[in-house]
Amino acid sequence: MVHIKDKLAENERLGRPGFSFEYYPPKTGQGVQNLYDRMDRMHALGPQFIDITWNAGGRLSNLTCEMVNVAQSVYGLETCMHLTCTGMPKEKVDHALKEAYKAGCQNILALRGDPPREKEKWEADPHGFRYAKDLVNHIRSTYGDYFDIGVAGYPEGDEDGTEPELLLQHLKEKVDAGGTFIITQMFYDVDAFLEWVKKVRAIGVTVPIIPGIMPIHTYQAFLRRANWTKCRIPPKWLELLEPVKNDDVAVRDIGRDLIVEMCQKILDAGIYQLHFYTMNLATATRMVLEGLNLVPSLENNLPPLPFRPSLGFNRKDENVRPIFWKHRKASYVQRTQDWDEFPNGRWGDSRSPAFGEVDAYGIGLRGTNESNIKKYGSPTSFRDVANTFVKYMSGSLASLPWSDSEITSEVNSIKQNLIDLNARGFLTINSQPAVNGIKSSDPVFGWGPRNGYVFQKSYIELFVSPEVLADLITNIERDPDMTYYAVDKRGTLKTNTPEGPNAVTWGVYPGKEIIQPTVVETISFLAWKDEAFRLGEDWAHCYDLETPARHLIQNIMDTWWLINIVDNDFHRSGKLFDLFEGLEVKNLDEVLEVPQSIAELSEKTEALNITNGTNGTNGAPVPNGVATAN
Repeated sequence: MVHIKDKLAENERLGRPGFSFEYYPPKTGQGVQNLYDRMDRMHALGPQFIDITWNAGGRLSNLTCEMVNVAQSVYGLETCMHLTCTGMPKEKVDHALKEAYKAGCQNILALRGDPPREKEKWEADPHGFRYAKDLVNHIRSTYGDYFDIGVAGYPEGDEDGTEPELLLQHLKEKVDAGGTFIITQMFYDVDAFLEWVKKVRAIGVTVPIIPGIMPIHTYQAFLRRANWTKCRIPPKWLELLEPVKNDDVAVRDIGRDLIVEMCQKILDAGIYQLHFYTMNLATATRMVLEGLNLVPSLENNLPPLPFRPSLGFNRKDENVRPIFWKHRKASYVQRTQDWDEFPNGRWGDSRSPAFGEVDAYGIGLRGTNESNIKKYGSPTSFRDVANTFVKYMSGSLASLPWSDSEITSEVNSIKQNLIDLNARGFLTINSQPAVNGIKSSDPVFGWGPRNGYVFQKSYIELFVSPEVLADLITNIERDPDMTYYAVDKRGTLKTNTPEGPNAVTWGVYPGKEIIQPTVVETISFLAWKDEAFRLGEDWAHCYDLETPARHLIQNIMDTWWLINIVDNDFHRSGKLFDLFEGLEVKNLDEVLEVPQSIAELSEKTEALNITNGTNGTNGAPVPNGVATAN
């Protein structure tokens, strides 16, 4: 967690351009989750921080606090929270600041704010603050130097029509009150901006200035935003954009070139930070960054750990996690959010902290019933289920219930093995190949400081039919370097693993102790077991009670075993897959028939208008008074 002003100072010292992204809270729950996914992906572009806007009162202002917490703690994104005076009594301001503090957020953009949509003129809350400088004063007097405080600058005036000289005076007052950096309103006239910067410096304001950049998405949006902010559009821009205004692709391409030229002129003037108003979209911003050659290569954007570290208040030193949540980091952070301490250097005793319950909001299957049925189809045989997993392994399916994101290039060396295994009815949900001392700068497997070496043990986790479990375990136990955990839905555990955590990923670096960030361990696996079987049941409950898909998937969850296997000899690769030679899951193509009694009961249930299914985006089963046959 770093103050923005310190990032900016480092950029200036090195003469290195940096940039940041702004997002705003969506209006729907699904929109919020979609934005989290986009923020996560856009992190690969290399922003030094993001900020999240504040809405004038109401639900969306509370959502800002929630999104800041998730961005910091779950996605490890350095976040700046907007905070306005509009509709904000002091009590509500203090609550927002407390939430930011608890989330580990150390950067605030203090604004007066716009009037609510239903009001033409801005009015101060009688129990709040009138000006942004008053808000800055309050934050500084309450929290000292904990928060870095940004303030707004207006190169071309504000929407109230305030005189430019008065706006400069207000800006200096905000800085004198404790503001440490300035983010400007959007503009397109770069010469006017640079002249304004000279005026700001002339009145004694020395804090960093970050220009606000609005990429061009469509012609109408470009005009609308320019008119709303009353910023001047250079005539040349209109001459180029007007003839192609109905061609969105052409507008975006020309707009990219214009914004790139503008940004380059800003960087050439010695201002090394750009702040992009993304409008929650990625393409136009990415195109500008590519035009400026600011998108980092994979080798220059390596993570410090195999997972992106949390920036939550009490998680900043966390550097060890179980591998089971490799593809569900949000769930892991949520289920461990109440821990007082987090593993640093080694996993330690996991029996002390308790994992959160799996029925909490956000832990279950994402998406509505309809969207999940569309995504995964309606299987009627084990072969159909296996083919769904094959599609994911092949890259033609973007997610599985147990994996929030698409399959990564890390498994390319074992991808065909995974495809073959799933096609035979062994349903894999997590895996990694062996890595023996590859450079830490490797674009696929690399992590941590440069000039180090990383290692991995082969690992696989999958659902296994009970009819082949005994033979599989026999094969595992014949190899002294193989260890495993196998558990069913009821919690019956089989294992040959010695007590204590088993590191499956580690790194060796000059001048540092060995780092072991990813482990396999008993207590955490049993906690993951609850979640893994719950996700499968959520998937089953997307389908109506009388459908084969409902009973097929539920049967897998009720009778199959979840097993993970580690090959502790990291010098060899592929031996894990040899364990499955000669094993066969029978009746893969047999179509499941729904018992007539269930179908009849379902018809009666429908006649009584009793709802069956899930509650929408979180996937928690809705009580229906009908017990599913085991």
